[in-house]
Amino acid sequence: MIETYQIKENGYHPFLIRDGWQVAQLNYMPEQHIDNITRLDVHHLTDEAFILLKGAAVLIAATIENGQVDFEMELMRANVTYNIPQGAWHNIAMAEGCETIIIEKSNTHVSDFEHFDLNDEQVNELRSRVKVLLRSGAELNQM
Repeated sequence: MIETYQIKENGYHPFLIRDGWQVAQLNYMPEQHIDNITRLDVHHLTDEAFILLKGAAVLIAATIENGQVDFEMELMRANVTYNIPQGAWHNIAMAEGCETIIIEKSNTHVSDFEHFDLNDEQVNELRSRVKVLLRSGAELNQM
């Protein structure tokens, strides 16, 4: 009766899909490294909840108006649930070894996403701000 799941492979893995909802695990993959993030995603039909299991990650949210991006970022803490409301642009910057759980509407990864490509200036701002947060997190962990 009890089902258990343990995902060790890198990447995005929806592993528990039920009527109306799913649980996925996102483990570090090179595409989620801050030096490789060049776009934001949005889901129009679901919120997306994130829980950091281990490692370092920065959750990125943004509003976009007339091509202008206003970022909001938070250094994630383990075992805290973060929610990105439906309609909010977002991404997640992950350090190698990072593991997160994602809860969202079922099959979101198949049919409910749109992308916004960042321009060079926006990418540079994003990278700079995320790296500051990751450095501050590393400094806190050394105390």
